[in-house]
Parts: sequence; C-alpha cells; structure tokens
Amino acid sequence: MKTKIDVLDRGYVRLEPTDVLGNDLKPVNAAKVSYDKRSTEFGEKEKRLTEFLTKENHSSPFRHALLTFECYAPLMVARQWWKYIIGSGHKEFDGGLQDPFTAWNESSRRYITEDTVFYVPLPEEWRSKPENSKQGSGEIVPLEVGQEYTDKLIKYTEAGTRIYNEAMSKGVCAEQARMFLPAYGLYVRWYWTASLPGVAHFLNQRLEHGAQKEMQNYAKAVQQLAEQHFPVGLSKLVKDGR
Repeated sequence: MKTKIDVLDRGYVRLEPTDVLGNDLKPVNAAKVSYDKRSTEFGEKEKRLTEFLTKENHSSPFRHALLTFECYAPLMVARQWWKYIIGSGHKEFDGGLQDPFTAWNESSRRYITEDTVFYVPLPEEWRSKPENSKQGSGEIVPLEVGQEYTDKLIKYTEAGTRIYNEAMSKGVCAEQARMFLPAYGLYVRWYWTASLPGVAHFLNQRLEHGAQKEMQNYAKAVQQLAEQHFPVGLSKLVKDGR
C-alpha cells in the first residue's frame, strides 16, 4: 500500500495509514446505527447501502471517515488548496449541508528558516495562454522559449534567496526577510485533515480538465492514496468515477 506519491520536481503528498480514520465500513456502520445494526465485513449489501446513501444525498455518515495528508507543494498550489479550508462550507451531493470537518497546519517562515526550495518547470513544461479563456493554459510553448524562462526563473529565485539570507545575516527578522523570496514557486509544507466528503469535494473540482495542471497532479496523488482505504465510497462521491 502506497503512503507517499512524488509530485512535480520536488513535491509530494503523504498519507500515513495511522492517520486514516476508518474504511468503507465506517460510513456503512454510521448509517446502520439508526437501526442498531453493524457490519463486520464489506460485501455486496454494504456496497448497495453505500450507493443508496450517495444517491439519496445522505452525506453525514461519510463525515465519520477522516484522512490526514502531509503535502509539500509550491505556494501557488497551496493557496488554491487553502480554499477548501476557508470554504469548508461547500455544497456537496445535491447542494445540501456541508462538510464541517477540515483542518490545516502549515510551516511558517516566521519561526523557521528551512531551506528555500522552488518549483522550476523544465523547458518543455512551460504552457501558453489559452485562446478562449482568461485563465488556465494552452499548448506547450516552443522549446527555446521554455529554456529562456527556465533559466530566468532559476536566476530570479537564486537572487531572492541570496538577499533573504543576507538580510537575516545582518539582523533582519525572518518574518520580514521572507518578503525577498519569490513567492508563488516557493515550496511550503502543511498537514491537511478532511472528512471523506471533503476530500471528494476537492477531487471533484481539482481533477476537472480546466483545473491548473499542477493542481491536477496533486489531486491525482490524493485520489490514489485515499482510494486505497475507501475504494467504494470515494468512487461514489467523486463525479463520473474519476
């Protein structure tokens, strides 16, 4: 069973099995408690009950299942992900009550001065702007253009890191010195805990074709790790069986 999946050049998503609360039986037994019943194995009856719960928009039994992920991603990914904390009152299933259980704890450069690591796309990874949209991206730009901006980004991050270290060496506090670090490509680390519906909501939006490609890569990693523990429940909660 996988516990960690590498993403992009330096990033990853990690799920410790000990940080998972439940499996596909958890929502089933949460629903069955109304009739003072309980299953000890997940079989066809339990699968049909899971299907019924999602079809009839009974979301509360799924909130008893929790997962905690450690994530390491560029800030541009982390800040999109953060929307699922401040917007944890999302509409799920048919637009009913939302998922109230979600938590986020992130490393802070106010307190630590860990190594500066930046996401730098390879020359063949730079994308063009889309033709018919104000956001997103299109086809890969010519290789020579990609090479130019890979080189420029490396120089830019190196310059920011140099000034950042210089400022602290002269007594500037870390919480102000960090302003010299180029922000959007800077890797940050955090813990994300969410209920199964919360994870499914994230996947439903960030596996979409129009989602930012880097974000899609992290969503795919989350999906692979989560479905090892909730293969049936997650498949019913995620639209079109993504």
